[in-house]
Amino acid sequence: MKDYGPQAIRNCVLVGHGASGKTSLAEGILHFTKATSRFGSVDDGTSHLDYDEEEKKRRISIRAALASFDWKDHHFNLVDAPGFDDFIGDVVAAMRVAGNAIVTVDATAGPAVGTERAFHMAQSDGHSVLFVITKLDKPYASFSKVADALASRLSRLAIPLQIPIGEGESIEGLVDLVEMKAYTFAKDGSGAAKVGEIPAAHAAAAKAAREKLIESVAEVDDELTEKFFEEGGNLTEEEFHQGLRKGVNQGKLYPILIACGKPLYGVANLLEFIVTAGSSPLDRPPVRSADGDGTRPRTVEAPLSALVWKTLSEPHVGELSFIRVYSGVLESGHEVLNSTKGRAEKIGQLFKMVGRDRKEVPRVVAGDFACAVKLRETLTGHTLCAKTDAFTLDGIHFPQPIHAVSARAKEKSDDEKMGAGLHRLHEEDPTFHHTVDSETKETILSGMGEIHLEVISARLRERYGVAIELAAPRIPYRETIKSKSEVQGRHKKQTGGRGQYGDVWLRVEPKPRGSGFEFIDDVVGGVVPGKYVPAVEKGVVEALTEGVVAGYPVVDLSVAIFDGSYHAVDSSDMAFKIAGGMALKKAVLEARPVLLEPIMEVAIATPEDYMGDIMGDLSSRRGKILGMENQAGAQVVKAHVPLAELYRYSTHLRSLTQGRGSYARAFSHYEEVPRENAEKIIAESQAGKKAAEE
Repeated sequence: MKDYGPQAIRNCVLVGHGASGKTSLAEGILHFTKATSRFGSVDDGTSHLDYDEEEKKRRISIRAALASFDWKDHHFNLVDAPGFDDFIGDVVAAMRVAGNAIVTVDATAGPAVGTERAFHMAQSDGHSVLFVITKLDKPYASFSKVADALASRLSRLAIPLQIPIGEGESIEGLVDLVEMKAYTFAKDGSGAAKVGEIPAAHAAAAKAAREKLIESVAEVDDELTEKFFEEGGNLTEEEFHQGLRKGVNQGKLYPILIACGKPLYGVANLLEFIVTAGSSPLDRPPVRSADGDGTRPRTVEAPLSALVWKTLSEPHVGELSFIRVYSGVLESGHEVLNSTKGRAEKIGQLFKMVGRDRKEVPRVVAGDFACAVKLRETLTGHTLCAKTDAFTLDGIHFPQPIHAVSARAKEKSDDEKMGAGLHRLHEEDPTFHHTVDSETKETILSGMGEIHLEVISARLRERYGVAIELAAPRIPYRETIKSKSEVQGRHKKQTGGRGQYGDVWLRVEPKPRGSGFEFIDDVVGGVVPGKYVPAVEKGVVEALTEGVVAGYPVVDLSVAIFDGSYHAVDSSDMAFKIAGGMALKKAVLEARPVLLEPIMEVAIATPEDYMGDIMGDLSSRRGKILGMENQAGAQVVKAHVPLAELYRYSTHLRSLTQGRGSYARAFSHYEEVPRENAEKIIAESQAGKKAAEE
């Protein structure tokens, strides 16, 4: 593979709504540039990029796939990112390392929630953005409707650079508004096109679109605007091309192009545009360190700095680390510093990737991508740099999980294997988390949605041979009291030899919510010897932990021992511990016990159109609205909602808002459960306890 400098490199990420044609377009590009020898198909399960078994089964992209190839003396690194929210982590990672975002839009469906999300992510990351309208060869396709929707819904800076000649089954080619030439597509699937004059039937539309394009380019900067008005609405070809490239690179223009992955319509024009107007690594500002105090030029001559943006485990290969080099040169066989962990790392083999296919290379220069195998210390988000010049890049900021389930191995003997497998899967996918709940002893899996965790479960089974069952997590309820009570706990047992005797009086009182548990020794006169008081406290604590009403920990109360009696021979620590536990349980039952439930603070982002549905749904979930505000064009509803009402909420929210809503949540406080709900919870708990005893 030929060596290319940063100026000749183009790093692109394909993003957009699910099923908008990203992977099909990527397969078309790879076939057209001869990076692959056959045309891969998602529908047929022969895709070079969607090669994971779950991807083949579901016919969707689940993880980002990298393909590197050469075209017209330029080197491309193309990342095909997933389109579904459950796999947003790979979109975030891919966006972090690309410079050009290609947002695909289905010509038969128009812009959707995934289009909006991808566009706003690309904007916030400072990428060059171009829209590619796909599937124009399908029935009911409409270029004009989609282009108008992009301009009205996303940005008025979205401007066509091409218009189609025909649509649907009658599509014949496209008019390039930059060159003002017509490209007639070859029907043999080669991607070739005949260049000629614009057909008379499309001349007027092309002229009007060209004038609008020139006006948009003129608005890129003040100097061009002034020249545009001085020249009566015209720019020279040089000014036009320079303004177009500047506008794309600075995010002041979002070109709209046409491309069909199969039969390769417009693919050559798309690649040509990326070469001439897309951004190279050198078009970006110097890379900044994580602490913001240092910068480094994106040149080959600068010291090495590189980011691991994805980690993958492949059968028969091991760990693969996907790397973007920002400065300097990464070379096989050299030792570098993992500055994130402060550890040395030996670089073994380096590969260029096309899906799962690999080609070994000796080195990777600034701006380029590659894959390293079997790095010992390095994970996703870590920085590799020169040992003599430490430099740490900002990592990748993944979203927090919003869906959780309880998991258990179907075979008890697989518990250890399950833990190890889940740990490895987290290293691959940082949006997936797993913990063991110290209270319920459940293994909790957290991710971005139901499908996400189903895929994790499938990978655990296929790679590590561990089958698991998923269920709703147990809600960590609490018990507390609402009044004061005083009771006696007396444990007396005679077994023929030395007996057991412990007698205590306890006073329990409620404390403010969140203040915890307090034990008070109010014994006077030695009616209970001081040496037995710690045993009483231990019995009380054990009873509080086990729960009294429904088997949940009792909180927010004070317990005082103030009276009792003892036997000189039969009293013991164990007897007073048992007496303390007995007294506590009786005291709680007489002090108006209630259940408490965890309340989450949620922030729901939704378009204005769905506000009524969101508010009504929150009310049905016993939610309390805290307020609303506008953020980045969306309404954000903040509310307190019981955790018990949020199971599978991410899936429900997507359905409620046609995929356009999202939410985040965090623990807020505990609150009393309404009586009717509490009665049901207590009954279920008692039934479960009875079943376990039987």
